[in-house]
Amino acid sequence: MVNIPVDHAYVVPIKRITDESALRHWCGSEACLRYLEFIQLLNESVKNKKNSDECVVSENVQKTLDILHTLDTWIDEIPPFESPQRFGNKAFRVWIERLEKEAEGLISGLLSADRQPAVPELVPYLTGGFGHGIRIDYGSGHELSFVAWLCCLDLLDVFTEQDYQALVTRVFARYLDVVRRLQQVYCLEPAGSHGVWGLDDHQFLPYYWGSAQLLDHPRIKPKSIMQQDIVKHFAKEYLYLGCINYINEVKKGPFHEHSPMLYDISGVPFWAKVNTGMLKMYMAEVLQKFPVVQHLPFGSLLPFEEATNITG
Repeated sequence: MVNIPVDHAYVVPIKRITDESALRHWCGSEACLRYLEFIQLLNESVKNKKNSDECVVSENVQKTLDILHTLDTWIDEIPPFESPQRFGNKAFRVWIERLEKEAEGLISGLLSADRQPAVPELVPYLTGGFGHGIRIDYGSGHELSFVAWLCCLDLLDVFTEQDYQALVTRVFARYLDVVRRLQQVYCLEPAGSHGVWGLDDHQFLPYYWGSAQLLDHPRIKPKSIMQQDIVKHFAKEYLYLGCINYINEVKKGPFHEHSPMLYDISGVPFWAKVNTGMLKMYMAEVLQKFPVVQHLPFGSLLPFEEATNITG
């Protein structure tokens, strides 16, 4: 358990992963350890839980949901440019610029008076969580940045263990709504996509946490993703099926052709095996991939220093 004292010296985070040796260092860093611990705790909290299941929605969870609602309304206020554009709609840059301008104020409202000095350290994680304004793209590195922001807030005791379920089934579910809208309204390109051989063009964590939600489900099995009626019916209840449903909406052609990896995983008999496999794949395909993590910055809450208490 990391304790951040009230008089903690915060720093504006900077990018440190500049080459392969820095990438190896990141994999053994305190930042990586804290982040991995956080996503695993969230995974535990949603085992056999639907999105609609009752959970604690604390004041700070509600404030986080309010931030996401605000960002969603900006999409209505910043319509896409009508002139034809080859790669992505440049109105997204306006949306990102607004986020960069407003981020300090949005975050400040989440923090107590004695935690206000942390605001500049938290800003890059939030602003990096929705896509790249110049490249007009979005991918698992942006998802990583948003969840790193939640992790930092957790380190600052903005959230407690009682909030973990809501962070997945309320906050992260709402985040997915926002980034999917951004993708569709501004035609965002997939960032660092592996083409058909990646798990998903944009997301990863909803498959990890989503497989935990389905762990002991009596009827929905990994192979159920091939039954569109089941997927459609339960898309709002389970993150995993929500992702499959979104893929079915935006991709054309046979599922096994456009999403061969997800198709292969549907052959695994149990969700427990999918869940442990997803964490291993996340570490290999996201956390240990230079193009994905090179943009993640490091400060005092997610320090680049070597981890001191590696467990497990």
